[in-house]
Amino acid sequence: MNEPTRDAAIEAVVCIPTFRRPEWLRKTLLSVLAQKTDFPFALVVIDNDGASPAGALVAREILGERSIAHVVEVEHEQGNCHAINTAFRLALERYSSARYLLMIDDDETADGAWLQNMVHAARENGADIVGGPVFRTFETPASSAIRNHSLFSSIDGISRAVPMIHGSGNCLIGRHVFERTSFPFFDLRFNFLGGGDMEFFTRCRLAGYRFWWCAEALIDEIVPADRANAKWLMTRSIRTGSINCVIDRLHMGRYVAPKVIAKNLVSLSLGLVRSLTILASTGQFLPATHPFLMSVGRMAPLLGLLPKPYQAKS
Repeated sequence: MNEPTRDAAIEAVVCIPTFRRPEWLRKTLLSVLAQKTDFPFALVVIDNDGASPAGALVAREILGERSIAHVVEVEHEQGNCHAINTAFRLALERYSSARYLLMIDDDETADGAWLQNMVHAARENGADIVGGPVFRTFETPASSAIRNHSLFSSIDGISRAVPMIHGSGNCLIGRHVFERTSFPFFDLRFNFLGGGDMEFFTRCRLAGYRFWWCAEALIDEIVPADRANAKWLMTRSIRTGSINCVIDRLHMGRYVAPKVIAKNLVSLSLGLVRSLTILASTGQFLPATHPFLMSVGRMAPLLGLLPKPYQAKS
């Protein structure tokens, strides 16, 4: 266990939850350590594999050789929301001067100016939350239909204010946001379903926080072969719809049941139209399935059917 590290100069903390990806984590850590910034920063790594924390061993090996402030811990309670919440909690506790908390996933690598650009965007634009693009690198050759799928896309365009960001794989969150949010920050109901980040950002949007998109803060994600196929993408489209429905049920206010049912029925019709439009314009079946399958997935929570892709087998 690391001793508490407190450094009054630390301005940002990069949080990295990890689970059974020690060699990918190694690449992530080295990319973060290579950042060029005009401020000091720290790292918090949380391994969510209590039985065999290989990621924690890699992190201690790499970070122990360097003078950078860091914390490496194991979160024994399984679930990605548990790991992320622990990462943010420890970052807040150990580095009381840090104004910004960032997150990068353990299958991603950051451009050398990523951290500087994210913090600069928050400073200069008064943003509470900043997101940036994630570009996919495929482990094995992938068809254009797979590369063009919506699940592998990010927000397009120049840096600007946006209504909301949707994922935590490349994000910055101001300390004050956490200080005004009750713990656990990410809702544990999304532990094994996924989408805890989207639900958190939905709450932030409803609370009036300002979001910013930083197009210059670049991150690359490695897409393994078992995700670059039609079965995985179609299943993920359905799960995305289920996540959207669960979030709606939590935040639609009064008369939530009839509102959700009505929205789901409209979504089915619009989803089919959108899928047919994509098919007609691109001629690619797989990307065209996404809108309709998301609409189908919205029905699953109403039937008590929720997948648990992040519930690991021992």
